[in-house]
Amino acid sequence: MRISKEVEGRKCPKCNRVTGQVNSGYNRFGTQRCICKSCKYKYTHNPKTLAYPEEVRKLAIKEYYSGVSARVVGKIHGMHHSMY
Repeated sequence: MRISKEVEGRKCPKCNRVTGQVNSGYNRFGTQRCICKSCKYKYTHNPKTLAYPEEVRKLAIKEYYSGVSARVVGKIHGMHHSMY
């Protein structure tokens, strides 16, 4: 049987309960998943964002439109060439 811990900020997004939140493994990005004991809803406690910062995106697009290839822009900023 899993033991529920009250962790600060952990709250079920469906029923808004703070008690009865249990760790339920990790998602594919390595972030902790939780399950609510009362409504059985699974959720990610602090999900990671996969987006690049807005200023980096604007700079990459500006460089691309100035004539630099997408692969070179990706190498300069350390991102994949199809992700901005």
